[in-house]
Amino acid sequence: MNPEVTALFHADTFTITYLVADPENKRAAIIDSVLDFDPKSGRTTTEAADKLVKLVGEQGLTVDWILETHAHADHLSGAAYLKRKLGADVGIGAHITDIQGVFKTVFNLNSGFEPDGSQFDRLFEDGETFAIGDLEVRVMHTPGHTPACVTYVIGDAAFVGDTLFMPDFGTARTDFPGGDARVLFQSIHKVLSLPKETRLFMCHDYAPGDRDYAWETTVAEERAQNIHVHDGITEDQFVDMRTSRDATLDMPQLILPSIQVNIRAGHLPDPEDNGVAYLKLPLNAL
Repeated sequence: MNPEVTALFHADTFTITYLVADPENKRAAIIDSVLDFDPKSGRTTTEAADKLVKLVGEQGLTVDWILETHAHADHLSGAAYLKRKLGADVGIGAHITDIQGVFKTVFNLNSGFEPDGSQFDRLFEDGETFAIGDLEVRVMHTPGHTPACVTYVIGDAAFVGDTLFMPDFGTARTDFPGGDARVLFQSIHKVLSLPKETRLFMCHDYAPGDRDYAWETTVAEERAQNIHVHDGITEDQFVDMRTSRDATLDMPQLILPSIQVNIRAGHLPDPEDNGVAYLKLPLNAL
C-alpha cells in the first residue's frame, strides 16, 4: 500500500509539513510540524498547527504519530501542541540523545533536563519498522546534516527531512554540531538506492530562480539532476564542495530558539517563578 500525502507549506520558515494517511482505514501521521514564532516579540502562536488539526478533521483521520526527521534548526516544532490536540505519540530518531547532550552544554540546561530522549514517546533505531494503520514505516538513519537525522520510508514515499533538497537546490549543510559532509554523502546514497520511482518529499524549499515552490521529486530525478550529488559525483568532490559552501553560510535565524524547543519534543522551557518561560541566548557559543 502507498500513502496519501497532503503537504502544507509554511511560508515564514519555508517548511513543508506532511499529513500522511492510510487511505483504507484513515489512520495518519504528521511529519515535521511547525509552531509559529515571532523572534521580534518572542510570541508563539498555533496558526500552522491549527490548520493541520482542521485538515485532520475534514479528512476524518485519526492521527497515531507526530514524527520528526530531526531536531530542526530553522523552525520550532508544533509536536507538543499537536499531541495535546490529537493525542498522538511523538517519535524521532534514537540519536536525538546526541543532540540533546551537545545542546544541554551549549545552553547550560539545569538538572531538570535529561539528555536521554525521555521527552519523546518513541525513539526509532535504524531499520526499525512501525505502522500507520496498515502502512509499514521503515526508519533509515541518515546522519550528516545532524547526527540524529532519519528518513521515513512509507510505501512508495520517503520523507527525507533536510538530507536532500529539490534537485536545483542540492543538499543540506553539514556545519552544525556533529554534522559531517562525508557521512551526509553516504546517507544520501542510502536514500538514492531506493527504487528509482520512489517519491521523495523535502522538508524545505527555497524556490531558487524564482520558480514556484516545490517539494516532491523522485530518486531518479535526484540521481540525474541534483546539482550536488547527481550520479558521477564522487565522495571527495562532494565533501570539498559541501565544506567550501558551508563556510559561506550564516546561521539560521531561528537556530537558538528552535533547538531549545525541539530537543524538548516541542515543549517550551518550564516557566520560572513569575509564570513566564524563557529561551536562552548564549553569547559566542556557536
